[in-house]
Amino acid sequence: MRLPPFPKLALRLVQTIPSLDGPGFLNVRRQVFRVEFPDGSLSDPFTYDSVDRERLDAVVIAPHYRGADGRRHVYLRSALRPPAATRAPEVCPFPEAPTLGALWELPAGLVELDERSPEGLKRSAARELLEEVGFDVPPSELEPLGPSTFPAPGMVGERHFYFHVEVDPARQGAPLEDGSPLERGAVIVAVPLDEAIELTRRGEIEDAKTEVALRRLAEL
Repeated sequence: MRLPPFPKLALRLVQTIPSLDGPGFLNVRRQVFRVEFPDGSLSDPFTYDSVDRERLDAVVIAPHYRGADGRRHVYLRSALRPPAATRAPEVCPFPEAPTLGALWELPAGLVELDERSPEGLKRSAARELLEEVGFDVPPSELEPLGPSTFPAPGMVGERHFYFHVEVDPARQGAPLEDGSPLERGAVIVAVPLDEAIELTRRGEIEDAKTEVALRRLAEL
């Protein structure tokens, strides 16, 4: 079915309130808006906080291959995510696992300023694939894996751009990593695609962008 048209609402910026904090990797942007309705009327002003950063968008890559049994396998990488690891106990509706903050993810990374183009996104994906999983492939071999998505549009304007590429397990090298202690010592594993999707159903793979890419890959 076709979705109905969006309501004709528009944001009108009233004021941007400068942050008292110095610039960092992430910046809180506090703005005052009014909503303009289809009849031309305006809402009362309201304050809205969002997060911004210089390198806003990210690429997500699904490296895969066919095993001897004919099943498609994908490479996953362990990641330690401080915001998830430091969730306060009082906000949790149920007890968290002792591994809170440790996630299985597909390789992914931020798009550099000079990569903001269709060709640049492929360069970004190839770079992240080498850094995080150890496969050195030409950017031209990266294929789109569906449209981009907004992972948290109520908080940040980041887009995720998805790619997939068939790799040769025999040509895997050591990941270059990016120098961050959060990337050091990660575990890399190849998992049959159907089993990886089952792990998302069981909550053992909790990363949303990874689940989106895995399910899209299964649809190819």
